[in-house]
Amino acid sequence: MNFPENLKYTKEHEWISVEGNVATIGITEFAQGELGDIIYVDIDSIGKEMKAEAVFGTVEAVKTVSDLFLPVSGTLTEKNGTLDQQPELVNQDPYGAGWMVKMTIADPSQIENLLSVEDYKALIGA
Repeated sequence: MNFPENLKYTKEHEWISVEGNVATIGITEFAQGELGDIIYVDIDSIGKEMKAEAVFGTVEAVKTVSDLFLPVSGTLTEKNGTLDQQPELVNQDPYGAGWMVKMTIADPSQIENLLSVEDYKALIGA
């Protein structure tokens, strides 16, 4: 299983990549594996200012539907429109082509509260 060292993680299995005050967010390889084949990604919160841990969308798999939680507070600026036609990219490349949203971070200090790769591996028993 892949755990990129340059990312931060949440207990709800989202990952976040930060460049300046812009963050890219998706779900982890572990999460997509637990969900199974992803058939739909629903994100309708673009343009909204939201708090950390707020639900910004849902991901639907053959087995279940799961909420997506924001790792940090900020304004959602972009969604990965490719997922509308190819939701399976989340399964195939969760840390690359399967990213879900981009946002402007309101409070960069919140990133310090997220899990390191070592903490996330411990959480899932990897």
